[in-house]
Amino acid sequence: MDAREQVTVTGTLIWYYFVCTREVWLMTHQVNPDEDDANMDLGRFIHETSYLRQSQKEIIIGHVKLDILRFDQGVPVIGEVKKSSKHLRSARMQLGYYMLELKRRGLQAKGELRIPKEKKVEEVQLSSQLESDLLEAEESIRQLAITMVPPPAVKIGLCKSCAYQELCWA
Repeated sequence: MDAREQVTVTGTLIWYYFVCTREVWLMTHQVNPDEDDANMDLGRFIHETSYLRQSQKEIIIGHVKLDILRFDQGVPVIGEVKKSSKHLRSARMQLGYYMLELKRRGLQAKGELRIPKEKKVEEVQLSSQLESDLLEAEESIRQLAITMVPPPAVKIGLCKSCAYQELCWA
């Protein structure tokens, strides 16, 4: 089996791939972020306290963890909860990846990107272009995961709130 085939791509890796490939490398090599980071705590808090009336929260299907799963006239609708709309493209890609994974299991699902602090809900469709972009990202993540050296650190806006910042800028 090719080493790339042994890499499990997750929605979280997809999200980070569209933000910072160095972070993807760190995650795939089991380098854990600072779990006491305030931004990680805020993200956990938002997930725990938002959409409490949803019947099914944090559903695990294979290696996919859905924030919300509900049904609309028999059609599964998956929701991805984010703390802000700062990185919408990454969030759309992550949600699209979850829809792709469900499609691989024979389920056609609708997607909703939810940002409770901003009271926003955005519908996301798994278009052929999105699917193509996700397949390309999936292969790039697998390739990145088998490299021995991380990509160089690149200063981006997210760095100041990143739980890995000490590994890049210390």
